[in-house]
Amino acid sequence: MTGFSADWLALREPFDLAARAESAAALDLRGMATRMRGNGQVLDVLDLACGTGANLRALAPSLGGAQRWLLVDHDPRLLAALPGVFAAWSRAQSLHLRSDDQSLHVEGPDWNAEVRWRRADLASALDAVPFAQAQLVTAAALLDLVSASWLDALFERVRKANAAAFFALSVDGRVRWEPVIEEDEAVHQLFAAHQRRDKGFGPALGGEAPALAAARMAAMGYGVTQACSDWRIEGLPMLEAMIDGVGSAALEQGPSAHALVQAWQMQRRASSPRSCLRVGHVDLLMLPA
Repeated sequence: MTGFSADWLALREPFDLAARAESAAALDLRGMATRMRGNGQVLDVLDLACGTGANLRALAPSLGGAQRWLLVDHDPRLLAALPGVFAAWSRAQSLHLRSDDQSLHVEGPDWNAEVRWRRADLASALDAVPFAQAQLVTAAALLDLVSASWLDALFERVRKANAAAFFALSVDGRVRWEPVIEEDEAVHQLFAAHQRRDKGFGPALGGEAPALAAARMAAMGYGVTQACSDWRIEGLPMLEAMIDGVGSAALEQGPSAHALVQAWQMQRRASSPRSCLRVGHVDLLMLPA
């Protein structure tokens, strides 16, 4: 499975939060949480490919009430960073944090969350993940990395658990630079092809992921709500990171296009102080019948 650095996750988190705010009006997350709790007091949440816990930090205040999270990732370095990242976040947000070697407990103004974590390779060991205990299965920036067959295996486990699902920030293929330059289309065709490479889960869905996921879950009888959660990027250093990342992926996909990609990167860097990039993402909320 392709890994991500803690630095990249920290760099993108503010843009993820701004994008989630765009979709929030269309998604009744607190109402979903109330429904899935039923007569219980605690909402059990399973967070897949959790990284350093950004999905929890974004979702927990919206869900409200008592929550019990299990965070799952394959990267021991990211899991090891969790306590420090949550400590800094709790201080910044004036939250109360208790911790030990095995768990964290975070208290907000109208919510609290018990947080545990587990290492597992989601690409090959879905059976090691305790879906049966979950009332909500969630992930962020995951669906576009996986294959259709892996997605089917995941959704079957969600259905058997009769859990709700919330998948945030899946890319849908829309990319728009301003100002436009001539090489944009060719470079992004290469980048889109690279997105569909195998990331460890089989041939990746890339920008097709949100539509396919919505159709598959609707066919299982789930009610599906979609909302745009686009990145809007202006200013450095995120623009520079995107120029570097898109260019590197395009070159890996099409080595013979070196001159084209290099020219594109040079023009993009030169114009970055006055540039804006919009990257299309979709949030999906799925509720069992």
